[in-house]
Amino acid sequence: MPSAAELHIRDARDSDRVAIGRLLRDAFGQDGEARLVEALRADGDVVAELVAVDGSAIAGHVLLSRMRAPFRALGLAPLAVAPARQRQDIGAMLMGAAIERAQAAKWEGIFLLGAPAYYARFGFRADAARAFESPYAGSHFMLLPLVSPLPAASGAVEYPAAFSLL
Repeated sequence: MPSAAELHIRDARDSDRVAIGRLLRDAFGQDGEARLVEALRADGDVVAELVAVDGSAIAGHVLLSRMRAPFRALGLAPLAVAPARQRQDIGAMLMGAAIERAQAAKWEGIFLLGAPAYYARFGFRADAARAFESPYAGSHFMLLPLVSPLPAASGAVEYPAAFSLL
């Protein structure tokens, strides 16, 4: 089995859609995230969609979507790695590439909902998101500020409508 060092990260292509859907269903054990990605694409909310590729096989996927917030913000979801390829730093590679893409495009922050123990290593913090109003507010709602200081320290944030599918 090839290592993460043999993978490369690239933009997702239309021809990847079936493989991405399969990967999401395998990684999450349900259709919800695959339906979310299709809806985000259809609604024009995707800012960046990246895949980790090993030869012609897609080993991982991450998506950044536009959010409504008091500053230029993105939502990171979903992040998925093929079950057979987990614990090989593929998720970390995708996270790094997604964050770099957001920084290069001058976005000011990235929100996500996830496991604090995992996402803290990339700089995401629940305390940074605490003052922002969201239906997802709580200990798993996190923010990575990409500028300092953020243009706003509080306010309402809203994920794209497609997230209501989950």
